[in-house]
This record gives sequence, structure tokens and C-alpha cells, in this order.
Amino acid sequence: MTSYLLSQVPEKMEPLVVEGFHRPGSLTRASGAWIHAAGSFVVEKGEYDLRPHEQWVWLAVEKGDILLRWDGNELPLSAGFTCFLPGGDKPCWVETGEYARCLWIALEGPLSPMVVRKMGALLHMPLRQGALPSQLYLAEQIVQVIVRHSGTADATYQLQHLMYGMVASHWGQPVAMDAMLSHEIAKVVDTLRANQYRDNYSLAEMAAISRMPMETFRKRFVAEVGMPPLSYVLHCKMERAKELLRDQNCSVRQAGVEVGMQDPYHFSKQFKHIVGISPSAFMKQASVPSATIRGVAPKKKK
Repeated sequence: MTSYLLSQVPEKMEPLVVEGFHRPGSLTRASGAWIHAAGSFVVEKGEYDLRPHEQWVWLAVEKGDILLRWDGNELPLSAGFTCFLPGGDKPCWVETGEYARCLWIALEGPLSPMVVRKMGALLHMPLRQGALPSQLYLAEQIVQVIVRHSGTADATYQLQHLMYGMVASHWGQPVAMDAMLSHEIAKVVDTLRANQYRDNYSLAEMAAISRMPMETFRKRFVAEVGMPPLSYVLHCKMERAKELLRDQNCSVRQAGVEVGMQDPYHFSKQFKHIVGISPSAFMKQASVPSATIRGVAPKKKK
């Protein structure tokens, strides 16, 4: 088996791998960031080495659970969670106790670090993040498109559109599971984003903004966005908090207040539950100088 991400494994553990490579067009290259490759793999119980790579790789678990081991750190990822793997030759592998399906997208270009940061990740180490259903949906589309047109520039603009759709969805912009959100749901999402998630809107208040009965609104929101309204709001609050802690150097208490959580204990508990590390630990990691793409050395056998 030859794969961008997975190393050779024993035949009895042979994973199912589907992947493709993108040759960006001139306009896509001029944008500064593009998709280098993408794919998916299905693995059974076992341990699988990940190859050294030069790009930042967005890795998401679609089904099952995996344990990512990266340079001595352990990162448990269950279905609906994702992380970015930095480029380089740090030892990295995944373990699974049962069947698991993963998606991955490798980013390239001089502005790819900016895309990685805009998606809430750190440049130098993996960080567990929750993925919105719309992001997983778009990632599936990226894999399908790139496999169909592997090695060509035939779908370069479509892939660029899908990539920025993932970034837009991450930032709470109205990206639906299919094309666009309805006017009613988009109005609620836009209100939340314009407020920068400071206020704690109840389900009833969001339904009032949409001008729909509460239960109708809840069902419509789940159908279009892919998750319940309050879960979506919590996701967006944590992304806003990460931005504040990393880019504006405010305290943990201040970040909590900015996203409507006055109690620092409650904020820290929610942050760690969603992000995987405490706000103070995130600040410490975010203060590490930004990594650059490193050359890839041959991986040492474990």
C-alpha cells in the first residue's frame, strides 16, 4: 500500500484507503493557500504509522474512536472531532480498538498557516477540536472531488470553494449542509455572530428571531446546520474564546466574560470539555512562536 498519510502496514491489518492529489491552477496558486491532497481511510483494531509530511493535515474522525500519538503526546479523538497535524518528521501514529473511519485534508501554500489558525488550530502541535457537521459534509465533498480529478487542475476552483466553505462554517457564517441556509435560520446565525457570542440566547429567543414556533425552529436548525442550536452556540463561543486568548492576550476571566460566561470556573470547565485543554494551557501553547513548514526527514522505525 502506498499512501500519502498511512505507512505500510502488515497485510492482515491492511486499511481501506481512498485519496487523491490536486494540481492547483494559476489563480488558485495566486490565492496563497490550497488543498494539496485529501482522502479517507478505514482501519480496524490495531496501530498505524502516519508518514512524515510537509503540509498541515486536517484529520477528522467520522466514525469510531482513535488515539493519536504525536511526539510523546496522546490525543483521544472520537467521532465528530478533529485536529491539525503539523508538517515535519515528528513520530506519529494512530491506535484504534475497533473500526474507525477518518477523513483528512492536506493544505499547501504560503498562506496555509493563516488558514490553519483561522480554523482554530495551533501551528506546532495537534489540538483536539469539535467539527461542525457542515464541515464534515464539506470535507466529504472535497475527498470525492479530489479522488475523481486526482492529479489534475480540473476541479481547482470547486476545491477552493469547498475549502473556504469549511473556514466560513468554522467562523459561524451561514453555511448549510446543502448550499445555503434558509433566510430564517441564517438570520439567527448572523445575529449570534454579530453579537460575537456575548449574550446567552435561549432557545425561545432564537426562535423569536427566526419568527418560528420554538419546536419548529429547533427541528429546522438541526436539519439545516446539523446540530442543536445551543450546541452550535457553545461551539462558536469556544472558537471566539480561543481567538481572544491567542490573539488579544486577555486573561481567562476576561475571555469568559466576552463570551457570556461570567463564572471563570464554568468557562474553564466548558472550554476544556470542548477544546481538550484548559484555557490557561491553551494560552501557554498559543504563546509558542509560530512554526514554519519544516523539511521532512526519513522517519525512524519505532
